[in-house]
Amino acid sequence: MGSPRLLAAGRMKPSLSLVIPLYRSRSSVAALVSRLEGLEVGADWEVIFVDDGSPDDTVATLRQRLKTSPLKGLLVCHGRNYGEHNAVLTGYRHSSGDYVLNFDDDLQNPPEEGLRLWQEARQRQLDVVYGDYRTKQHAGWRNLGSLVANRTANSLLDLPDRLYLSSFRCVSGPIARKVADYQGPYPYIDGLLSQYTRAIGSLKVQHDVRQEGESGYNLRRLIRLWLNIFTSFSVMPLRIVSLLGITLSVAGLALVSFLLLTAQRHTGDVRGWLSVISAILLFGGIQSLILGLIGEYVGRVLLTVSGKPQSYVRTIDTLEMLNVDATTPR
Repeated sequence: MGSPRLLAAGRMKPSLSLVIPLYRSRSSVAALVSRLEGLEVGADWEVIFVDDGSPDDTVATLRQRLKTSPLKGLLVCHGRNYGEHNAVLTGYRHSSGDYVLNFDDDLQNPPEEGLRLWQEARQRQLDVVYGDYRTKQHAGWRNLGSLVANRTANSLLDLPDRLYLSSFRCVSGPIARKVADYQGPYPYIDGLLSQYTRAIGSLKVQHDVRQEGESGYNLRRLIRLWLNIFTSFSVMPLRIVSLLGITLSVAGLALVSFLLLTAQRHTGDVRGWLSVISAILLFGGIQSLILGLIGEYVGRVLLTVSGKPQSYVRTIDTLEMLNVDATTPR
């Protein structure tokens, strides 16, 4: 493998910053570093590792591996686990490249394919390029969850039609650092990007099978992501429930009018208790749903106003200082 050209201390800012969030990555970080060392970038670049409060010895394993690595950049450690989007925003804040490429730590996003995203962004002068997987190597339930999240985002956000949103993305440096100014506790990066640019594209890329460890995404995290998409960057859900309320009110008024007319024309036993109970349960359920949605908005506003932190950076180390070979006098 060829020797990468890496950013040296005191040189001009890099052309490319790689932002890689880490969580429970002990089994994959050594292979990840080796893969990065083999990249042929052809320009100055840096790596920003962001450990998102891994409970295992991910950081210790990475530090050990970096002792003999020529990589340049930063190792940023969160005080606890905040989530992937929070970790990526931390990486954006500490990046300095003309473009910022971020991808997962499990090597399902090949770093070499990331360079293609970078080249696509430069050639087409795009602010954002997403990796659109030719064949996804995730479990079926996760693919279904991603499909729902993508359809929701495309419906609610100001994005190009039918754009596939993935965590494998290349973003222009100024846009990435502008997005990183966001301090709210519930970030959704694709929603933030959509507020700053329409120069967004995608590129078909390879998606490899996970070789080590298990995915940190579970059903709970997917639901949380969906709620972020649904409530963080659009008031469309509130408008939908408003229209739903108006529609149900009109339907209820029509039903009451029908029942009154029926009662005037007929005498005898009162019938229709099943339909009445069904209507009460239906309308009661819809009202609970609407109140729950409004409560979700109010709760998020409360936590934001109360200053719930997006993240807390415990330590920052330069990769050069971790490289024993580079720092030992010869």
